[in-house]
Amino acid sequence: MAAAVFEMEDVSVTRNGRTILDGIHLAVERGQHWVILGGNGSGKTSLLNVLMGYLTPTTGEVHMRGREDAVNSTSGNWDDWRKRIGFVSSSLSQLIEPQEPALDIVLSGRHAMVNYWQKSDDPAEVRAAEKILEKVNCSYLRDQPWATMSQGERQRVLIGRALMARRMEVLVLDEPCAGLDPVAREHFLNFIEELTEKGTFRSLLLVTHHVEEIIPAITHALVLKDGRAISQGEKRRALNSLSLSRAFDADLKLRSRLGRYRLYFDDEFIPEGGQVV
Repeated sequence: MAAAVFEMEDVSVTRNGRTILDGIHLAVERGQHWVILGGNGSGKTSLLNVLMGYLTPTTGEVHMRGREDAVNSTSGNWDDWRKRIGFVSSSLSQLIEPQEPALDIVLSGRHAMVNYWQKSDDPAEVRAAEKILEKVNCSYLRDQPWATMSQGERQRVLIGRALMARRMEVLVLDEPCAGLDPVAREHFLNFIEELTEKGTFRSLLLVTHHVEEIIPAITHALVLKDGRAISQGEKRRALNSLSLSRAFDADLKLRSRLGRYRLYFDDEFIPEGGQVV
């Protein structure tokens, strides 16, 4: 068994008498790339909030293991904890000041902060940030402000910010294609596939409710409904018509071709907008 990047052990969350997460067991090993799939209200965001330390489990613990040591969700060392997670989310996008240039956004990842007001006086850090901008195909954005970037450019810069962390163990993409048009979405997914194939990060955690966004590099899946795991494990076993039908309360057919998925309702394709055609 490979070394685990992080583990959730019997994690449950109850608030105001309502169970948000119920007995989640999840172990992500190095080299595994997971999709967390489920409808609105299934518990995806709550699971991420537990992982990031923004939501304290009612029961259970989370453990993250690095090269030399380990931390857990009860240690209270949240700065160290979060530096091990590269987090890309629309909630993060909303915190970045419009005038912040791409270079500074990437540099902010080294210090786990948003909006890098103090310019770095370390030439090595600046060179590292420039190399990462090159890696995510954004060198041309070096001095361009956040406000003038396209949504796709913003997502790639945020991934660069995540890669700037010294001790990142897992890259988390929370609904990364939200706001992208179909062409921009495919370009972005191809970009993520390329980074994954190159071994740019140890593990990937993709959170979505669109099966079309599951790239071939994904190896494992966790399907959630009402805060419970209804299917999990290797992608080819965890993702099927039955598990998706249960997750979305409908008679669905899941079909795959060349490593990508489509979902059908009454033999009609369900596109990203949710209307059958």
